[in-house]
Amino acid sequence: MKKYPRTKDIAKLAGVSRTTVSFVLNNRTDVKISEATRKKVLNTAKELDYYPHAIATSLVKNKTKTIGLILCQRLESVFSDAFLPRVLLGVSTVAQEKGYRILLHYVEDVSKKDTYYPMVREKRIDGMILSGPRSDDEELFKLREEDFPIVLMGQIKEDNFSYSDIDNIKAAKKAVQHLISHGHKRIAIITNAPLSYTASESRLLGYKSALEENSIPYYEELIGIGDFTPQSGFKEMQKLLTLKKLPTAVFVASDVVAFGVMDALKKVGMKIPKDIALIGFDNVNLSEYVDPPLTTVNLPGFEIGKNAANLLIDNIENNKNNNKKIILETHLIIRKSCGCNLI
Repeated sequence: MKKYPRTKDIAKLAGVSRTTVSFVLNNRTDVKISEATRKKVLNTAKELDYYPHAIATSLVKNKTKTIGLILCQRLESVFSDAFLPRVLLGVSTVAQEKGYRILLHYVEDVSKKDTYYPMVREKRIDGMILSGPRSDDEELFKLREEDFPIVLMGQIKEDNFSYSDIDNIKAAKKAVQHLISHGHKRIAIITNAPLSYTASESRLLGYKSALEENSIPYYEELIGIGDFTPQSGFKEMQKLLTLKKLPTAVFVASDVVAFGVMDALKKVGMKIPKDIALIGFDNVNLSEYVDPPLTTVNLPGFEIGKNAANLLIDNIENNKNNNKKIILETHLIIRKSCGCNLI
């Protein structure tokens, strides 16, 4: 194996001590070193193509320069999540700018013990962004009590977490009100995920609020529970199609789940929006290219990820939880699936 240059090689070539090299490479400003010596050490390190040993550096500084990105969903749904790449791009853009690496970790069931907690105790990460928080996640609350740096992409009822998110209730309500404005009163909902996920619960609350404000009755039979994937949307739409009285519109709280809903409708020969109108949620890239193009709620995924990373790194570097909450705006993207083109 090739031998890579070490600090003693830099010291020998630059004619200084290894201690001086260490001070310069670690940017120690509390030690008096002339500017000429600093430049000489840095130029020598560059000449030798020297890279610091990450593990050794983390031991000295007690920092890994790594943040954990925890995805609370099954591996299958991680790969089918068309919204996730924009969020990852936002997180990684900030992390790269600030010299941090990302350790990506998915968790299928946060109710089980030691899902991501060992990553913290083993000091593999300096802080954590958690996507898709759940109300039954005991490890999350345990880490909060230990004052470990955490930022959520999502929200939970407890108020002592920083987060970057949208107003899910407001966004879902806006989508359902749009269907109501087209004269629909028998409107079904298929959620993006099980209701243990707080975003899913909030979107259902937005649906209920829109019905209530318009004096439209709420029926349990019109509620379908999605699970992140097109397959779950297909399955839930099949159930709705067995009802004696069909819905005239469906709000699907995830575009990816909505793709399965569209397939289920097409397989029985139903036309969208003529027979059943449809609105999705997320505005993933594929949503404007399906047939018909999907009316959907646009989520600023890049900004959600970017803000989460900025909040976390600020928390890590300043060693304090500012408990900041960022709520980003959403808006409805009108396409053909909702029936606007038929009016």
